[in-house]
Amino acid sequence: MPDKKSFLSIFYQKTQNKSGSSVPVKPWVLILNTFIVVIVLAGLMGFGFSRLQYMFQWENVWNYRVNMVNGFLMTIAISAGSLIFSTILGVFFGLAQRSRIHILRIFSRFYIEIIRGTPLLVQILIFFYVIANAMGINNRYFAGIAVMSIFAGAYLAEIIRAGVESVGSTQIETARAIGLTKKQTYRFIIFPQVIKRVLPPLAGQFASLIKDSSLLSIIAIKEFTMAAREVNANTFSTLETYIPLAVGYLLLTIPISIITKRMEKRYSYET
Repeated sequence: MPDKKSFLSIFYQKTQNKSGSSVPVKPWVLILNTFIVVIVLAGLMGFGFSRLQYMFQWENVWNYRVNMVNGFLMTIAISAGSLIFSTILGVFFGLAQRSRIHILRIFSRFYIEIIRGTPLLVQILIFFYVIANAMGINNRYFAGIAVMSIFAGAYLAEIIRAGVESVGSTQIETARAIGLTKKQTYRFIIFPQVIKRVLPPLAGQFASLIKDSSLLSIIAIKEFTMAAREVNANTFSTLETYIPLAVGYLLLTIPISIITKRMEKRYSYET
């Protein structure tokens, strides 16, 4: 388990002195700043709800807690599967754009531009009702994971391509000069540097993927958002339904941010 100092430092960068070198921030400063931010945000939210004069009726939503939990678990399952397969697609098509095989490079560019240039909602409808139906795929959960993976894979491919191309050509030439093969160059020279550089945009894309899974309700996948809509329709308790929905998505996205921050520090290399 990380100590309090290492946990809090995830949310803050080290300060720099006049010479430009890093100076670690004292733990009590981090705790004080965090406390101030929490108080300010809580005050703003409290003021807003006090002006709204809304009477919360949590018991209405509590009766549908099983429905919400099942939707939350379904979102976790779909998001986990999509994260894994989209990462595989992203790495493949990201590297394929640098391939010497022209048809593979052209196919990669078509895939990326088509996916990034069309709405996810349209992609879900076409994939499920046209492509999946033609291929005899009737499992809507499998289709949902597949379309989310294809969608996120296009964005991850561009992130990875940009990360690889950010490595200086002199380093690659040096690797060749000392006799490293192309595989060894990628393993020991390129990938260690690329990991740190692509982690921030990857974290953002992974968080977006989790939230975008809510669109799968259009093909009757009962994930977290759809479950919340059903509860709201039955209870007419809008805030009581959507506040837990927001908290639930935060519980899924914040760990991604924390993990990537820690990985950035682990794979921090001088270049």
